[in-house]
Amino acid sequence: MNGSVRIGCGAGMSDDRIPPAVDLIERADLDYVVFECLAERTIAREALDRSKNPRLGYTPVMLPRMQAVLGPALARGTRIVTNMGAANPAGAAEVLLEKASGWGVPPFACAYVLGDDVTDIIRDHGHLPLMEDGAPLESILGRMASANAYLGADVICTALETGAEVVITGRVGDPSLFLAPIAHHLGWSLDDLDHLAAGTITGHLLECSSQVSGGCFADPGKKNVPNLADLGYPYAEVASDGGIVITKTPRSGGLVDPATCTEQLLYEIHDPASYITPDCVLDIHDVAFDQVGPDRVAVTGQRARPPTDSLKVTVGYFDGYIGSGEMTFAGINAVARARLGADLVKERLRRRGLSYPEMRVDLIGINSLHGDNGAAGPEPYEVRLRVAARSDRRADADAVGAEVRSLHLHGPGSAGGGINQGAREILAVKSVLLPRHLVAPSVKVMRLS
Repeated sequence: MNGSVRIGCGAGMSDDRIPPAVDLIERADLDYVVFECLAERTIAREALDRSKNPRLGYTPVMLPRMQAVLGPALARGTRIVTNMGAANPAGAAEVLLEKASGWGVPPFACAYVLGDDVTDIIRDHGHLPLMEDGAPLESILGRMASANAYLGADVICTALETGAEVVITGRVGDPSLFLAPIAHHLGWSLDDLDHLAAGTITGHLLECSSQVSGGCFADPGKKNVPNLADLGYPYAEVASDGGIVITKTPRSGGLVDPATCTEQLLYEIHDPASYITPDCVLDIHDVAFDQVGPDRVAVTGQRARPPTDSLKVTVGYFDGYIGSGEMTFAGINAVARARLGADLVKERLRRRGLSYPEMRVDLIGINSLHGDNGAAGPEPYEVRLRVAARSDRRADADAVGAEVRSLHLHGPGSAGGGINQGAREILAVKSVLLPRHLVAPSVKVMRLS
């Protein structure tokens, strides 16, 4: 058992900045760096790409990201764990080794995790209720694009036990990406609830990259964060007894203090007593943060209960089209003209015999977040109108933007200002709970020699 482990986060979303990850690897003396790049809809989107080309389906920015970080990581003995395999971990590993052969990096092994794709299993369990509305899963099975279970730390530990320098997964629990390397490195049992709590809270604090080091925390004049343009990515030092310190890339911008950690701790937590992950149920009620040095915060008080007997499955499905159009109105009485424009669009669509199950009209900057009840203060001198509607027919969705576009000449008078219109297919997601015993993950290894 090693006395401590240093683990960092090199990405908190698929489009996160790449250079700060290189800085983190080069300056922080990490044992592991994690790239967490999947959102709820991501795998459904990548599954679509894979259906068109079986070599695709991994995170599109995986190759430029790996080209930047792989060499520095291998040179320093920093192992990489990432979910950039998305809908095709095997394809991701194959293309990574293929491209890496021309990057001048030393030989390495890449382990990839399979088994999160439960599409075939789900088809046999249409009676399962959807978590969002209780409707049976079979209500969306005919439109299903993907179904992926959130795997846990156990299979990632298995991948790390192969000795591979790079581990690529598809859908796994976000904190599990961090818990697994910590547990593997420190020799922790995944049945030890105190250690599960320590590893899981570490993962939750790190998983959104620079959110915990001051990014979303920044609010000028209220919550000032130094040198935000050079914001550094976070890492944790975790001791074998479960002690945790959160910090960030040396000589980088940003801030790590109890307030930044508290904001990240509460992020996406619905029940502080029951944050359910594939590995445990985390209780953060008694968590405390103590500043133990510049940009160094100690974490204590976390607890965990055993994991549930089910795994969450995200089901991606086709849900029609959204058509939209935007136009800017400026000058005296701009808001009234924008409202009249919206009324004209709705009337024109009605006269064309078109109806929509959902339509939304926003005056951006006035009511797009909080509705008309949120509007306050003097009327602005300019406002941007956005009309959007959902339809099962692409042509009907296209008509929304076309009618907004026609306001440019048919009135009321506008500034035009970057008229935007279009329609897109909707990939929606809903969730079910699948009995854990039905999911059988596995690990395979490829090597660059």
